[in-house]
Amino acid sequence: MGGRRWDLGATRRMGQMFARRALGDGQGPQHHDPVASGKLDGALVDWAFYRDGRRDQRVNSYTEALGRARRGQGFVWIGLFQPTDHQLAIIGAEFGLHALALEDASEAHQRPKLERYDDTLFAVLKTVSYVPHKDLTATSEVVATGEVMVFCGPSFVVTVRHGEHSELTGLRQQLETQPERLAVGPGVVLHAIADHVVDRYLEVADAVQADIDLIESEMFTPRGWRNIDRVYQLKREVLELKRAVAPLTGPMRSLSTLRHPLIADETRNYFRDVDDHLLRVKEQVISFDELLSSILQAGLAQVQVAENEDMRRISAWVAILAVPTMIAGIYGMNFDYLPELRLRYGYFVVLAVMLTACVGLHRLFKRNHWL
Repeated sequence: MGGRRWDLGATRRMGQMFARRALGDGQGPQHHDPVASGKLDGALVDWAFYRDGRRDQRVNSYTEALGRARRGQGFVWIGLFQPTDHQLAIIGAEFGLHALALEDASEAHQRPKLERYDDTLFAVLKTVSYVPHKDLTATSEVVATGEVMVFCGPSFVVTVRHGEHSELTGLRQQLETQPERLAVGPGVVLHAIADHVVDRYLEVADAVQADIDLIESEMFTPRGWRNIDRVYQLKREVLELKRAVAPLTGPMRSLSTLRHPLIADETRNYFRDVDDHLLRVKEQVISFDELLSSILQAGLAQVQVAENEDMRRISAWVAILAVPTMIAGIYGMNFDYLPELRLRYGYFVVLAVMLTACVGLHRLFKRNHWL
């Protein structure tokens, strides 16, 4: 155990040393204002200092805000969009973030998870968005995904977004209208982000449900099996939604039961509500997957039935045409003593026999639903 603690401590110190070097100053990050110096340009979405649940407009300097937050007067919330490794190193040095968490935050396509580094919580959430489309085709994109990483500490919240569909539109403004909630601390911001992400899951699930209902009704129409490629594409999109929803159940359950200074008792109750919504979405997505599998199997069965019907039709027509072919073949033989060969009306008698046999076979196959 002692060796493991030394390894983690060494890793963290190395990460902070790298971050300080990225700042270009050996005296530490507290003497720099990355916002004013433009080091976060292109990645910084917004930042603010919150005291007693309200955005303190009197604090215009990021350095001043950070100093006040460290003295326990409030917390800083900074939002980043697709920052570079250098920019993440700056933020990591400012807030003492773990090097492993910074490495995860710098790369997209992370699995939803919740990790604890001393007094800091690091959460990864998959965001989803429904892509509107006029007609569902075999190549339609239905579900687009992004990611939100959240660093939550006693005096700060840092959000890192990856992907065009990872927006937190209006979330900060909505929280600022509820100062009594923000006054509880940074844990409320983590809950608000999780709640926002899960609410989007519900919206996307409802939209996907409409697509499934449509493709299901079309599948059971004549020649509906031709929509199998569309069903398969929709199933792939549902699996993308499932990969975003299912792994998040563990982290949400942990946040609803976690005993941590950042998560107040009241906030845990809110996380339980988010967990309930997430379980509902998870069950819905699983049912989507099962339903689409059933529709796909039904489509394949329709293909087999259609092939059998085609084979019966072909066989019926072959049988009908075999009778006149056989009679014509017999009377085409070069023999002098064929029956009725010398009759004056023999030709018409043979045609009548052919026609009667063909009509009789056609009615027989029609009655048996072969034609």
